[in-house]
Amino acid sequence: MIEMMRTPDERFYGLPGYPYDPHYMEINGGRFHYLDEGEGEVILCLHGEPTWSYLYRKMIPILKKNYRVIAPDFFGFGRSDKFTRIKDYSFFMHYRTLIKFIERAELKDITLVVHDWGGLIGLSVLGKHPELFKRVVIMNTSLPLGHRSMPISFKLWRAFSRFWPSFPVKNVIKWGTYKTPQLQALAGYEAPYPDEKYKAGARAWPSLVPTNPKDDGVRQMKRAREVLKSWTKPALVMFSENDPITKGADRWFKENIPSAKNEPEVIIERAGHFLQEDQGPKIAEHIHDFILRSLAQEHGESAEPGPEL
Repeated sequence: MIEMMRTPDERFYGLPGYPYDPHYMEINGGRFHYLDEGEGEVILCLHGEPTWSYLYRKMIPILKKNYRVIAPDFFGFGRSDKFTRIKDYSFFMHYRTLIKFIERAELKDITLVVHDWGGLIGLSVLGKHPELFKRVVIMNTSLPLGHRSMPISFKLWRAFSRFWPSFPVKNVIKWGTYKTPQLQALAGYEAPYPDEKYKAGARAWPSLVPTNPKDDGVRQMKRAREVLKSWTKPALVMFSENDPITKGADRWFKENIPSAKNEPEVIIERAGHFLQEDQGPKIAEHIHDFILRSLAQEHGESAEPGPEL
C-alpha cells in the first residue's frame, strides 16, 4: 500500500514573495496543488528538482498581468502530497499525473514553460498530446535517451541524493544559483519538507534520469524528440550561461526544432541552474515578448515592442 503524507499548511504561511492562493485537485487519491493566477492565454510552468512552484514566484506577478499562469507542484514537492518511499516515485506516475491534471483542468492552447525535470515530464506529455500546446519555452533541461554514460559528477550526485542521511535542499539551491538567495528565500524552498521523510520525491528524481535505453521514460522522450523535430509552432530555447548540469543540452533543441531557429538566441546571463531564481523578471519579459512575436506572426503583422510589464 502506498503511504502519502501532507505538509502542514502552516509551513507555507507568510513565505516571502509568495502571496498566492492555493488550488487543489484530487488525483489518484492524492491532493495535487497548483497556482492559478491572472487571465488570458494559459502559461503552464513546470518545476524540477528539488524545487516547487515557489521557483516561479518572481515571474508570476509580471506574467499574470496579461496571461493566466498555472504552476503546479508535482507529487512529492511543494504543497502537493508526498509518498513516504522513494520506490513509489516513477517517471510514469509523474507523466500520467500531469496528463490527468491538464485534462481535468481543461487546459488548451497552452504555452508550456519547462525547466529541469519539468522538461523531461512536460516535453514527454507534449510529445503525446501536441494538440494541447500552442507554444513551448525550454529552459535548462534535456531529453536523455540513456545512450551516453553519465559524467562522474552526476553519478556522485545520484548516489548522494539517494543514500546520504540528510538531503540539504538549501545547499542544493545555493549551489545551483549564480547569487546566493536571501535566507528567507532559502527557507521558502525548504518549507515543503518538515523533516527528511518528506524528501523522498526529491531524492528519487536523480535516480529516474534514464541511463539505459530500456529505462522507463525513454520511449516517451524519444517520441518527444520526434515531435519536436517537426514542431512548427513557436518555440523558444532559453538556457543560462552558468549551468554545469545542462550545459550544451540547448544545442539539440536549437538545431532540431524548426521554429526555434526563427527565434533570437537567448542566453540568460548571471544565472545558474535555477535561472528563475536568479533572473525571474528578465525571463518573464522574454516570455512575454516571445508570445507577442508569435501573435504578430499569427496575424501577419510585424512584431512591435509589447506593452510595459
